[in-house]
Amino acid sequence: MSHAVLPDPGRCVVMGILNVTPDSFSDGGRYLSREDALAHAHAMWRRGADIIDVGGESTRPGSERVDAETEKSRVVPVVRTLAAEGLVLSVDTTRAAVAAAAIEAGAHIINDVSGGLADPDMARVAADTGVPWVLMHWRGHSKNMNALATYDDVVSEVRSELSARVDAALAAGVREEAIVLDPGLGFAKRAEHDWALLHGLDAVTSLGFPVLVGASRKRFLGRLLADEDGTPRAPAGREVATAAVSALAAYRGAWGVRVHDVGASLDAVLVGEAWRSGRAPG
Repeated sequence: MSHAVLPDPGRCVVMGILNVTPDSFSDGGRYLSREDALAHAHAMWRRGADIIDVGGESTRPGSERVDAETEKSRVVPVVRTLAAEGLVLSVDTTRAAVAAAAIEAGAHIINDVSGGLADPDMARVAADTGVPWVLMHWRGHSKNMNALATYDDVVSEVRSELSARVDAALAAGVREEAIVLDPGLGFAKRAEHDWALLHGLDAVTSLGFPVLVGASRKRFLGRLLADEDGTPRAPAGREVATAAVSALAAYRGAWGVRVHDVGASLDAVLVGEAWRSGRAPG
């Protein structure tokens, strides 16, 4: 078993998104070819990404699942090549078999948007390999998740449900220092839930684990930036808002942010860290 080691650059970590999919909400199809995927990963790494998050199945609202072999065939060759070149990689998957294959190919972190709920074998893979495991708040697969966005108190319920996922992970043998939490913005949540969770982020960080915030280009930002007739701004026009969230997440003590535009968010987290500490990071 390897020991879980999370990147610690002395500031909020920036995780760059690499969607090797035809249908992700903002960049689906752009990096489906291996050459394009590798080039984009290298570009994010050169710009300063601490982790490249490689995913082979879209989790946008309403998306259909792909089979495990398709997901594996998209992810594993990309991971193998990038790992051999020394990049730090997470695998964005809810399937234990895909996670195990990606780790064998060199991935360092499991980023599981289901928090272990989609595949009961994921906890065993995380425990056996010892790699860090991101547990995101989740209530169901993308096709049906909008119907599950019902809360009396979203902050306390998300905190409680994440705490239950931590307990399950620990019971399965996952080490405490291997666990990262993600409040799951946009997953079984409406815009008002996303803003409440960001406002109440301390409720998640107070559980005592590193927290990853994934707001990049999401619908709640598009709605905030809607034009006068109420049409949400397109994903490509949400980068400044994403960077603002990254700065505030760093300011509020998030361990990391997961983003499409690494450069903008790297600048933003440096501002957030400097503001929080009263001095320049590093």
